[in-house]
Amino acid sequence: MTTTTPAEPSSDLLRPHAEQAFAHELAALAAADDRPRPPGWQLSPAAVVSYLLGGTLPDGTVVTPKYVGPRRLVEVAVATLATDRALLLLGVPGTAKTWVSEHLAAAISGTSALVVQGTSGTGDDALRYGWNYARLLTEGPTPAALVESPVMSAMRTARIARIEELTRIPSDVQDALISILSEKSLPVPELATEVQAAKGFNVIATANDRDRGVNDLSSALRRRFNTVVLPLPATEDEEVEIVARRVAQLGSSLELPTAPAAAEEIRRVVTVFRELRSGRTSDGRTQLKSPSGTLSTAEAISVLTGGLALAAHFGDGVLRSADVAAGILGAVVKDPVADKAVWTEYLEAVVRERSGWADFYRACREVSG
Repeated sequence: MTTTTPAEPSSDLLRPHAEQAFAHELAALAAADDRPRPPGWQLSPAAVVSYLLGGTLPDGTVVTPKYVGPRRLVEVAVATLATDRALLLLGVPGTAKTWVSEHLAAAISGTSALVVQGTSGTGDDALRYGWNYARLLTEGPTPAALVESPVMSAMRTARIARIEELTRIPSDVQDALISILSEKSLPVPELATEVQAAKGFNVIATANDRDRGVNDLSSALRRRFNTVVLPLPATEDEEVEIVARRVAQLGSSLELPTAPAAAEEIRRVVTVFRELRSGRTSDGRTQLKSPSGTLSTAEAISVLTGGLALAAHFGDGVLRSADVAAGILGAVVKDPVADKAVWTEYLEAVVRERSGWADFYRACREVSG
């Protein structure tokens, strides 16, 4: 499949929101969209799916794929948001949960900025509301002293609220969502009032249950979500396509020179990650030990973007094995003892014997010490 480079955003932002970076695609989809739109939606569900999966519009506008994966998963996610059920995107780290969440919100609401980043320190006010304490002390509880959470703002303005890493939020704070998702209202007892959700409001949450420091969702909260599990890329070619596209986008955003002949190193990094992740070589002949890390697609993108920076600023602009070797070592060896042994065994048993990988083997041995 031929990849296309998205249009440059019209600003100098380091990391534009999806609705900024792909504004031209969203506008073209809206202009061509003749299907019914749910209340509050900027596009019809079918057009949202087209925005996520890509295609060519009747006017010739190329819509770049934002997600490479099963179409049915995207359709189920979009259909869920057209109902009164919230959407939970579940998957291991690096399966594009945040990426999909952002683009869904951008396509449906026109903004992806109503987001709560879940951490162990996230408090109740991040999901409900807080107070401007200077005004609270001088005026008491007044509407002017109220500080809306992204969720409250989304309820009031008929938009999508995003909650990233929901399982990292303490369980008692998570449960503040139960009444919001059930009753579609948020009481403010201090003001003897409530905010009722306008049509178009919904919530997209992301979570993974394989990472450390997670808090399981209560059964009551899980029932308020329709869960869509995002899988790892099914094939090597699919993962190479995803990585190549994202590396090109990030390189363009960071204004790194375009690296010629980068495809070989991209495929090599993806091959290493997939083999160590699955515990066997791509031909199925050799069983391997897997390291402790997830070796996600997102990490492969990071390794290659770092390699492009090295090639651009400290090399001749051509991405080579030496530019990605240190990044791969850092991604694989999280445990300095156990993972180091896994990596060394993989280098000696697989990489050293593989035709055309001699330069990669030498570069990896050099940085491995």
